[in-house]
Amino acid sequence: MTRSQAANPNVCGVTAVIAVIDGKWKTSLLWLLEAGPQRPAEIRRRLPGLSEKVLTQALREMESDGLVHREVHDVLPLKTVYSLTDFGRRLSDALGPVSDLGHERLDRMTAERAELSVS
Repeated sequence: MTRSQAANPNVCGVTAVIAVIDGKWKTSLLWLLEAGPQRPAEIRRRLPGLSEKVLTQALREMESDGLVHREVHDVLPLKTVYSLTDFGRRLSDALGPVSDLGHERLDRMTAERAELSVS
């Protein structure tokens, strides 16, 4: 699903939400920003493997989708800070139970593998 298709008012609500968190890094960014405002360099340190280009692109998309707020402080050098908007916090809260289901699935898979190795 493309981001433009997700803007269609006739699309399923779940599809519209998945479109704004689609991608390798967006759910991790939501999780990090739950802890409070972060500067881009702090985010990159906490997410090894995330390039500056991809971080910038993801944050711009998330800002465009209303999930994050970008604040630029007028100091030299410029200081940029990202934080979750109210909508971003609500989305993050809504994803909590989905995360719980994911962990439950992973635990079940680990237990099944352990059973197979004992057999």
